[in-house]
Amino acid sequence: QVHLVESGGGLVQAGGSLRLSCAASGRSSSSYFMGWFRQASGKEREFVAAIRWSGGSTLYANSVKGRFTISRDTGKNTVYLQMNSLKPEDTAVYYCAAANNMYTIATMYAGWGQGTQVTVSS
Repeated sequence: QVHLVESGGGLVQAGGSLRLSCAASGRSSSSYFMGWFRQASGKEREFVAAIRWSGGSTLYANSVKGRFTISRDTGKNTVYLQMNSLKPEDTAVYYCAAANNMYTIATMYAGWGQGTQVTVSS
């Protein structure tokens, strides 16, 4: 069972940047892909980005394309989400999770971490 721990959230002004980290342990064949999701207060969890451990292919939600970059360090078993040009609507708890394919649906992922809060002030 994969175990994930997110970090790097915080309070930032609009236009600023943050880098989130997701440290993974216990990876198996069912966790070939990693995804970042976010959940704003009172809203459903939504897909942000995903990456394949092998080869590094990526997928982004339209709302973050061009502003966010997902990457991974296979040596450190860590996935990153670099967030630039942040907007108040990016405010949410950000989660990482693992899957056996590049899905955009939260229910297809497992091993959810505790999340890290990102707050963007206007």
